[in-house]
Amino acid sequence: MNAGGFLLPAASTSSSSFHYQKNYLKESTRVSSNIFCFSNHHGKKTQNFPVLRPPQYNQLHITLRKSISQLRQVGRVKADVKSEPYDITKDIKSIKDSLSSEDEFDSSPVPWWEEFPKRWLIVILCFSAFLLCNMDRVNMSIAILPMSTEYNWSPTTVGLIQSSFFWGYLLTQIAGGIWADTVGGKAVLAFGVVWWSIATILTPVAAQLGLPFLLVARAFMGIGEGVAMPAMNNILSKWIPVSERSRSLALVYSGMYLGSVLGLGFSPFLIHEFGWHSVFYSFGSLGTVWVAIWLNKAHSSPLEDPQLRPAESRLIARSNVVSSGSVVEIPWKLILSKRPVWALIVCHFCHNWGTFILLTWMPTYYSQVLKFNLTESGLYCVLPWLTMAFSANLGGWIADTLVSKGYSVTYVRKIMQSIGFLGPAFFLTQLSHIDSPAVAVLCMCCSQGADAFSQSGLYSNHQDIGPRYAGVLLGLSNTAGVLAGVLGTVATGYILQHGSWDNVFEVSVSLYLFGTVVWNVFSTGEKILD
Repeated sequence: MNAGGFLLPAASTSSSSFHYQKNYLKESTRVSSNIFCFSNHHGKKTQNFPVLRPPQYNQLHITLRKSISQLRQVGRVKADVKSEPYDITKDIKSIKDSLSSEDEFDSSPVPWWEEFPKRWLIVILCFSAFLLCNMDRVNMSIAILPMSTEYNWSPTTVGLIQSSFFWGYLLTQIAGGIWADTVGGKAVLAFGVVWWSIATILTPVAAQLGLPFLLVARAFMGIGEGVAMPAMNNILSKWIPVSERSRSLALVYSGMYLGSVLGLGFSPFLIHEFGWHSVFYSFGSLGTVWVAIWLNKAHSSPLEDPQLRPAESRLIARSNVVSSGSVVEIPWKLILSKRPVWALIVCHFCHNWGTFILLTWMPTYYSQVLKFNLTESGLYCVLPWLTMAFSANLGGWIADTLVSKGYSVTYVRKIMQSIGFLGPAFFLTQLSHIDSPAVAVLCMCCSQGADAFSQSGLYSNHQDIGPRYAGVLLGLSNTAGVLAGVLGTVATGYILQHGSWDNVFEVSVSLYLFGTVVWNVFSTGEKILD
């Protein structure tokens, strides 16, 4: 039997409801048959209770006053109290403990480095990996000068050494994508950095052993760097929400541009002070530092990170629709049957043809056409890389802003890639009408700056159309891109032997225009592969 409230004189109680334990009720032996209904202190109706007659009132009233005094000392009045008192603070504590796991009641101070979003730590680590990637790649373009003098290499041999990197790089694009999608991007990217760092450190030893060993070392370096882009794409497809995708990829790819700047900037100094061997030893050793941090902080998926804060986990879960299961088998037939996939492959080829030609042959153009000396050529070669780093991040911010304002992902990707194609096409057509070296360099910078908007176009589209197979998709399209770079570099030499620089630019412009049409007709920003 529960405790109840008893009707007392109005002068004493002012119609209040008294609450007490059931043993008080046993004090009453005579009750009236009249029943009244009372309200508790919240205004809700309570149980019907009997009315005590006057003979029992005096004794019970004294008892009740003592009980109320005790309850006031405790600081609370309990309704419907059972025979044994119940401590409600246990429930409050249990609720708070439950909610604190959701970060709602966690008022304890947290260091700023723990509050920093984990997904952006992943982006920064990928950025630094790509920074090292291009530093290790471009150092050979500077070190090859003293090396060729020391070992008496002919121009043909120098060209063979430079191209040997792409042998391995081409082989691991698709393989790296398959591995990343099935095993996880963390392990694959760590493997790539370790592999190319070891190959970089061993380059001086291989050169001393002989040309075949050097070619193998450079090809091995290409194998390591070939898995980097597919692995990175796989990781970011799971960590980064759609509204942040463009700017995160732009930041990562700008690491490549800044890596080229640092590599071209520091290599001459190291060679002058410590010899050409120091370039490979110093740059290669940086990879070990990166791997140690990566293995300690990174995870292939947010689901695998036990230290991820619940608020960030919910944000990623709301924004990303990625299956938590690993990819067991790649649906090649389904992938290759989709027109947006072929749009990616074709447009990546068109994009890299023009980009690789400009970046590979730019020093020659500066020397032969603009009549710059070696020092000036080196300085002006850095400017387009810096312009690309700035423009890539600007384009990423613009793209994500448009998506957050409600524009469709398809619309944003088409706009950004159209700028990435039509911008370079326009500025390259102006070079044949320019006589001023300063204006020509400005045109080259503007061309590459517009080109960098592609990071928010086709380079972001792999994660849009098939986030679960983002590594494989990038491996497919980048294979076409590498082929374009190799074929375009060779074709440019042939064109210059039988034609002029105007003919070189005309081929690039034609491919840019063709890519623009293909992209706007066949591409999409919607998910087509599950």
